[in-house]
Amino acid sequence: MGLDFIARTLRTSSILLLIFLPFGFYYLGVFPTLAVFSGGVWGLINLIFLSQLVRTVIRPGKIDVKRAVGLGVIKFPLLYLAGYFLVSVDRFDPLLLLAGFSVFPAVMLLKSLGRVILGMDNEGRSQKHLQETL
Repeated sequence: MGLDFIARTLRTSSILLLIFLPFGFYYLGVFPTLAVFSGGVWGLINLIFLSQLVRTVIRPGKIDVKRAVGLGVIKFPLLYLAGYFLVSVDRFDPLLLLAGFSVFPAVMLLKSLGRVILGMDNEGRSQKHLQETL
């Protein structure tokens, strides 16, 4: 799995949340759907900032300290404060928020299992695939 795995998983999770939105409004109601959607969006934003922070800090060459500090200030105090306010909203059930937070890890697990089951990371299969594309 390459560095684009996180980007593809973020994209798939976003699409899944958008597909869930109209069905959730119809079957669950407004506030339960908004709780799941808000939790999912918070999880996606959290992972975007985390991946950017890791890519900024762990890299060959010189580290951009200003960018790393800026990402750290946004991610840790502000994003977690926003998560606290999401949990403290009386209209949002904490279990539904947790379901929204869990969308990204679930998609990541399913994508990884799919790659293992299909054998996409096997050495022989990737070599054969490379030869077919050339």
